[in-house]
Amino acid sequence: MNGWKLVYDNFDARQEALREALCTLGNGYFASRGAAPEATADDIHYPGTYIAGCYNRLQTEIAGEVIENECLVNAPNWLTLDLRIEDGDWFDVSAVNVLSFNQELDIRHALLKRSIRFRDPAGRHTRIEQRRLVSIEQQHLAALETLIHAEDWSGAIEIRSALDGRVVNAGVERYRELNNRHLEPLTAESVADDTLWLEVATSQSHIHIAEAAVTRLWCDARRLDLAPRVDSAEGYIAHRYTTSVNTQQPLRVEKIAALYTSRDKAISEPGLEARKAVADAACFDTLAKRHALIWQQLWRRFDFDIEHEDADQEEHAERILRLHILHLIQTTSPHVMDLDVGVPARGLHGEAYRGHIFWDELFVFPLFNLRMPEITRALLRYRYRRLGEARRAARAAGYCGAMYPWQSGSDGREESQSLHLNPRSGNWIADNSRLQRHISAAVAYNVRQYYQVTRDMEFLSFYGAEMLLEIARFWASTATWNDTLQRYEILRVMGPDEYHDACPGAEQPGLDNNAYTNLMAVWVLVRALELRDILPGQRFTELCQILNLPKEEFEHWDDISRKMLVPFHDDGIISQFSGYATLEEFDWDSYREKYGDIQRLDRILEAEGDTPNRYKVSKQADVLMLFYLFSSEELCELFERLGYPFEYETIPRNIDYYMQRTSHGSTLSRVVSSWVLARANRPGGWPLFMQALESDVNDIQGGTTPEGIHAGAMAGTVDLIQRCFTGIETRGDVLWLNPSLPAGLKCLTLNIRYRQHVLGLRMTPTSVHISTEPSDEAPIHIGIKDQVYPLKPGEVREFR
Repeated sequence: MNGWKLVYDNFDARQEALREALCTLGNGYFASRGAAPEATADDIHYPGTYIAGCYNRLQTEIAGEVIENECLVNAPNWLTLDLRIEDGDWFDVSAVNVLSFNQELDIRHALLKRSIRFRDPAGRHTRIEQRRLVSIEQQHLAALETLIHAEDWSGAIEIRSALDGRVVNAGVERYRELNNRHLEPLTAESVADDTLWLEVATSQSHIHIAEAAVTRLWCDARRLDLAPRVDSAEGYIAHRYTTSVNTQQPLRVEKIAALYTSRDKAISEPGLEARKAVADAACFDTLAKRHALIWQQLWRRFDFDIEHEDADQEEHAERILRLHILHLIQTTSPHVMDLDVGVPARGLHGEAYRGHIFWDELFVFPLFNLRMPEITRALLRYRYRRLGEARRAARAAGYCGAMYPWQSGSDGREESQSLHLNPRSGNWIADNSRLQRHISAAVAYNVRQYYQVTRDMEFLSFYGAEMLLEIARFWASTATWNDTLQRYEILRVMGPDEYHDACPGAEQPGLDNNAYTNLMAVWVLVRALELRDILPGQRFTELCQILNLPKEEFEHWDDISRKMLVPFHDDGIISQFSGYATLEEFDWDSYREKYGDIQRLDRILEAEGDTPNRYKVSKQADVLMLFYLFSSEELCELFERLGYPFEYETIPRNIDYYMQRTSHGSTLSRVVSSWVLARANRPGGWPLFMQALESDVNDIQGGTTPEGIHAGAMAGTVDLIQRCFTGIETRGDVLWLNPSLPAGLKCLTLNIRYRQHVLGLRMTPTSVHISTEPSDEAPIHIGIKDQVYPLKPGEVREFR
């Protein structure tokens, strides 16, 4: 069971914010951080509850400029429950003598447990045991159970249960200069002796958020009939119950809460629904049993098994990978199938990046594609619903088609800030990250990958193809012809690296011919052209009519896809962008000696009055992203189409070159680096994988995880097991398997779904064992090395 538990056996105020993020519980509709029920926001704790898709905008004047920020809103705190003995102080773990402490995240059942034994200033010994859940079965419900044991005393105890809507968005220190009060109070009532109701509204988006809570006290099996004292304030309502306890029987307190918003379907109004939900809700034990059943079903789809020659590494890796899967499902559970939401880069676990949606889908979707593709389909529709806004953005920038934003929120407009704070220097500096146009290519890539795994023709016909065609149209409109080079170029963009946003001394931001961007644009154009052969003829004709796509436009796309510029230097090194070769080499050793941790070189250099634009340094993989997304066969086809050589040594040569020049300033960097090393059979893949596992659980960036988990990095580590080490590729209507197990990994076992087939895979360094569940589906094709084999439902095959 150790592979299913995250355990803390002491209270450490310095680590509490990190633990709160890692112990977040959620169900895809909402999530609540793992803060103690008695905690309020201070220098140690930060309770937070976040509802998927619940955004609000506020304006702030910064550095003489009025900027507007859209944030995922910190919703009212439903969890609040504290106690005091006799007429003493309200319980504060920092103010008592803690004799024992245990906090355990039960990963298998998505339960958070806490046990504290303490001695208070009066010398009394008390033990508190708590369990909580956010129901995966009923998306609007959460529950807390508290047992209070009086070990050597008897007397009065007071319990305070509250709904607190006075919260603000203050979970990220560098955002605290921004206006952060998103909620306006509407109603706070005591509905009955056991029931509270609170309703607030967001100030700009006018989303009504309603919470109701039922609090019941039990002594043994007897429910206590108590009349509470009511405390109320604007945006706050509480019940205070006084009773007596003794050493013979613990006091049990159950709090069941419901959360609804005006965005919900099939409701009259959220307050009424919340009150109905808590009135109908079962007790904690029944909710927990139903919750555990759904999680059992989910783990059947998502779990895996690894066997490593180092048993400690095996257990450690399995525990963290399962923790990552837990948080990914809690962020994007099956409930999202009926919601209009995307994947926030930091989950529903905190306020970093203001809850925005970036390109992390590129790393998250492969997990769901091969386990529960219906989730991917729903999340892709978030992008489709915002296709109109992407078209509007393209027109405003002088382009055609659809240009998706680097940061997206409620309606799909560009949410990237124009200024950002360097916490090292205290300076507000220009933020040009909106020039990362490659996000549009990521959307197209995700559409194509989903289709390849599922062959969901309905989705492709009515949603995916339209996005692909409009994104292709966008890339074609960005390409300009260079008559001297006889090549097309894409100018003034940023690549995934993010350290470089301009050439040294340039008056305008942006880089020319970022290799990753240019090649992704070519890939999109080729995939769009292929739609002529994939879509049913009638539907393709209809789309061309709707989008006013003439034959000449496809001919232009084909021309660009064969003549795009890819810059090179130093005998076969793909230049990150035009002019990269002229940049200075960086003195890595002296900066490591001076600063130690140099992951965020951009902040260090800016604080020194310098800029990474001058140097051959990368925050994260840029060129190497090509080797992450594409097999060598796919890249060879792209380069041949463009008339560039692609030799056997191209991949390892570029890996070695850029690995030496990367600071790993992003949690995604180690994921990508581990992947490309493993697939290229280069040493270091497994150690980097183990480092990537630590990104959040040990907060290796020094303070970022308390602000929210890194969904892309978490998904990327799981995908290293799922696709990288197994060599799974989905292309050409074939499921390709080309295992490359790192040294020490003896066996890898997992289940995947491919085109409605459930496949069991078991891989060792010398064999591949494949089984399929019986069904009425048509046979699929499996590729092993360069051979393709049919596989029927119910069939078992083994390949040496």
